[in-house]
Amino acid sequence: MLKVDLHCHSNVSDGVLAPAAVAAYARKAGVDAWALTDHDEIGGIKAARAAAADAGMRFVAGVEISITWAGETVHIVGLQIDEDNPALVQGLHDTRSGRDRRGREIAAQLEQAGIPGAFEGALKYVGNPDLMSRTHFARYLVEVGACDSTAEVFRKYLTEGKPGYVPHRWATLEQAVGWIRGAGGIAVIAHPGRYKFTPMMEGALFDEFRQLGGSAIEVVTGSHTPDQYPVYAELARRYGFLASRGTDFHAPGESRIEFAQLPALPAGVTPIWHDWF
Repeated sequence: MLKVDLHCHSNVSDGVLAPAAVAAYARKAGVDAWALTDHDEIGGIKAARAAAADAGMRFVAGVEISITWAGETVHIVGLQIDEDNPALVQGLHDTRSGRDRRGREIAAQLEQAGIPGAFEGALKYVGNPDLMSRTHFARYLVEVGACDSTAEVFRKYLTEGKPGYVPHRWATLEQAVGWIRGAGGIAVIAHPGRYKFTPMMEGALFDEFRQLGGSAIEVVTGSHTPDQYPVYAELARRYGFLASRGTDFHAPGESRIEFAQLPALPAGVTPIWHDWF
């Protein structure tokens, strides 16, 4: 059975490794088919495709688009995209705009909380200056000893109600799904169990996503707990969604689960890759 991983990040967005290094790391862990899905950025795809070919892996071009839905940030993964599609390229460019201003506001809040120099500190971890994110700030906070791990950072800082939380207005669900489908891709709701929606709100998100042409949800992901796998498998069956799988890898030892440890999809769902390979 193919080992497929369709959600991970490189230093082109908020990962640590270059695309080719992520490919090598995934292959060493036994991955057979792999997608690079950097946040709001497709600049690493060509290098990733070449590295996957060199490593003997099947490759899927991908992206993870940040959207605002019901006042919350939600991530929509696009798979099998044409990374040269003009509307997608422009939409992602527009989505990335505003991150610098947001980064400076985050740093100002952290300085008020007694952590100076956070903007310059986070910048050291940024591979792509257009894509400064909370993860880069989290790594800096670990570096200076404010927290012992990035997980602890997100418990104490950078989330709603904590120092360093600055919301950003992203694209809409309709725009993201439209860009993905217009680029020949398949839209996937990333790690749905991570959002703090009531069951009614989650159902409304799934309904709207399906009406717009969304096709799949992530069921097994490093951002879900094991007890959530069967829950989202059942929701995939109920809504007629295909099921996706991926570690949400960012760095060795930093993600919740490594490539080799991610379990297979539960029985009874249709893998999103069922007719790809």
